[in-house]
Amino acid sequence: MELKVKQRIALSTYFFLSGFGFATWTSRIPTIKEALGLNEAELGSILLVMPLSSLLGLPLSGFLVSRYATRGPMFAAFLCYAVSLFSISFVDSTAYLVVTIFLVAFFMRIINVSMNTQAITLQKSYDKKINGSFHALWSMGGITGVGFTTLMIYGDVSMPIHFLVFTLIAIPAGYVAFRHVLRNDRATTGNKLILRNPDPYIMALGVLILFAAICEGGMFDWSGIYFREVVHAEVFTFGFLLFMICMTISRFTSDWVIHRIGIQKTFVVCALFIASGIGVAVVFPSFYPALIGFSLIGFGAAPIIPMALLQAGESKKYSPGIAVAIISTYSTSGMLIGPPIIGYLAHAFTLRYAFLFLLVMGLGMIPVSRFFFKIKAKGSGVVG
Repeated sequence: MELKVKQRIALSTYFFLSGFGFATWTSRIPTIKEALGLNEAELGSILLVMPLSSLLGLPLSGFLVSRYATRGPMFAAFLCYAVSLFSISFVDSTAYLVVTIFLVAFFMRIINVSMNTQAITLQKSYDKKINGSFHALWSMGGITGVGFTTLMIYGDVSMPIHFLVFTLIAIPAGYVAFRHVLRNDRATTGNKLILRNPDPYIMALGVLILFAAICEGGMFDWSGIYFREVVHAEVFTFGFLLFMICMTISRFTSDWVIHRIGIQKTFVVCALFIASGIGVAVVFPSFYPALIGFSLIGFGAAPIIPMALLQAGESKKYSPGIAVAIISTYSTSGMLIGPPIIGYLAHAFTLRYAFLFLLVMGLGMIPVSRFFFKIKAKGSGVVG
C-alpha cells in the first residue's frame, strides 16, 4: 500500500474516533442533566466551561504543532481525551462535571489542531481534494457514537459501562493509527503567533467559522433535549442521529459540490440550508417535520468548517499549524459557546424559541462569507 494512503487511513482513524467520543458524551447530556437536576440555564453555565478551557489550550496547541511534529501531541492528547471522557461517566456533582468537561475540552483542542494540521499537509500530496472526507469520517464517528448510545439507552446500560467500552476501543485503535500517521510535518516558517496587527484574512474567516460552529455546537448539545422536551419523542436521540447522518453524507459529497458550483456559492447554500432547517423544526415541532428540519441543518452545517480550515491553510502570514490553531479557536469557541447561549435563551423563552438564535447565526454567515471572499480576491494573506 502506498505510504500516503496508509497515512490517510491512520489520520482518518483519529477523526473517526474523535467524533465517536464527542458524540458519546453529548448524547448523554440529557441523562446527566436529569441525574444532577439541572435546569437549562444551569446546564448552559456548566457548558460554558468548555470554550474557556479550549481558549486556554490555544497557546499550548499552537506551540506543540509548531515546535514538534504533530503525531506525538496528537496521540498524547488523544489518550488523555479518552480517559477524561471515561471519567465523565462517574459524575455525581456539578463540581465534578465541571472539572471533567474542562479536561475533555482542553485535550480535544490539541487533538483538533494536530489532526487538521496533518490533514492540510497531507492534502498537498494529493491531486484531488480530500479534506472533506476527513471531516466526513468525524461525522461518521459521531453517527456511530449516537447509534451506540441509543443502543445503550435502550438496553438500560449504565454510563460507566458505556464509556468504558469506548475507552477500550479507542486507546488501542489510537495507538495503531499513531504508528502510521504523517511524520516530520513541522513547518519551518510562519510559526510565530502575532497578536498585533491581526490578519484580516484570518479574522474574517474566523468570524465565518464562529457562526457555523455556534450552529453545530448548539445542535450537538441540545438536539437530544429538543426532541425529548419539545418534540416529546420517547427515544430522544433520533433527531441527533439523523442530523449526524446528514452531516456525514454532506461531508462526503462536499468536495464534489465545491467542484461543481465553487466554494463561495457553497458557503451561501449551506447557510440557507441551516436557516431553513431551523425554521421547519421551530414552526412545526412535531416528530417528522423536526426530523426534516434537523436533516436540512445537517446538510448545511457539515461542509463549512472543513472548507474554512482548508482556506486557513492558504494563509501566507502563518504556517498551517498556527493558522489552524487560530481558526480552531473560533471553531471550538463557537461550538462550545453555542450550547450555553441556547441554555440561557431556553430558560428565558423556552427551548423551542431559543433555537431561532441558530437561524440568525446561519443567515449571518452569508454577509460574512461575502466579506471574506472580497478580502481573498484582493490577495490579503492568500498564496498566489
